[in-house]
Amino acid sequence: MNSRTDVLFWAISRHFVVEQEYRILFLSENRDEMWLANTKKKNFPLVRLLRYDIDWGNWLYRDIRDCCAQAEDLCKQIKRLAPRVLNIYVSEYAPVDDYEIYLDEPMHINGGKTELRSVLIEGENPGPGISKLRPFTESRLAIAPETMSGDAYALQRTVFEAEARREEEERQLFDAGRPFFTYVFLAVQIAVFIVMSLTGGTQNTQNLIRFGAKYNPLIMEGQYWRLIMPVFIHIGIMHLFMNSLSLYYIGPLVERIYGKARFALIYLFAGFTGCLASFLFSPSLSAGASGAIFGLFGALLYIGTAYRDLFFRTMGPSVITLIIINLVFGFSVSGIDNFGHLGGLFGGFLAACIVHFPKRKRIGVQLPALLIAAFLVYMGLRGIHPAD
Repeated sequence: MNSRTDVLFWAISRHFVVEQEYRILFLSENRDEMWLANTKKKNFPLVRLLRYDIDWGNWLYRDIRDCCAQAEDLCKQIKRLAPRVLNIYVSEYAPVDDYEIYLDEPMHINGGKTELRSVLIEGENPGPGISKLRPFTESRLAIAPETMSGDAYALQRTVFEAEARREEEERQLFDAGRPFFTYVFLAVQIAVFIVMSLTGGTQNTQNLIRFGAKYNPLIMEGQYWRLIMPVFIHIGIMHLFMNSLSLYYIGPLVERIYGKARFALIYLFAGFTGCLASFLFSPSLSAGASGAIFGLFGALLYIGTAYRDLFFRTMGPSVITLIIINLVFGFSVSGIDNFGHLGGLFGGFLAACIVHFPKRKRIGVQLPALLIAAFLVYMGLRGIHPAD
């Protein structure tokens, strides 16, 4: 595997994986075929590379048809309908018969919504094929002469090392620290529930107000601590059980991603924004960790803006489905504080924008998010005393 054509195949692979930051979705056992994806690329988020010495045009036609079917399956896998797919053949020589007709026009898949473009590059004369490929790439594809006389194994190693580094970065993203505050918050809300049960009950209106439930008249009198204390108060054992169960399963995931301090800030800020939204739009007495828990969903949604591929390859569909189910349930059943849920969801997303991920910065997002949060909190608190 060290012919000129093999070197060309891995040089092109390096261009996409190392320079264009495509991820390897599939690699054949013989390492002569790979599918690459990068949903940030508008032109061709999906690329297929095949190293095969093609003899006949009919074989090329059949493979392009098979490639269309594979592309449809992979679009489902990456949870995105790729508008265009790039199919690249690297062959020592071109087919001996007519074949250009199969490359001149694109094929359409996914009901005509996806266009598949195919390019053939000859190992013995790569210039024309590379020239045809360049218009389809977002950066200039240049194969230096010294590269063509290089080592295919060295190029291959460069590709796999780049992929391994990105996999390690993803692994670290899900391992920023062991859960701690998840269990602290669980313990606090259970302890508060026990104390309330022993001193008047958790469904007694006066007792709820005494312990700090969201009660608009007292907040308007200056008891602003009631915008955070309701996170730890629950009305009835089922309310406590459902929120504790949700926090037990979702909390550790979010805390592992964001780390202890960021998790605590996200949870408490989401609880605060949930209570603030409930105060502004609902006069009812309310309490519960639901707004803060929705904030954890918001923090997970933020991952989709920073690491779209990773998000939709892993948790994305499940997170979005759970949010939709909970919102639909909330609007279908009376007595649920939907404003608190929505406020918490938005607050958690905003807090995640501000803190971002451990050892990473995104100043262009973090600073505007901080300013937006400060403005919204200011306007929300002004809403407590509109006459002032």
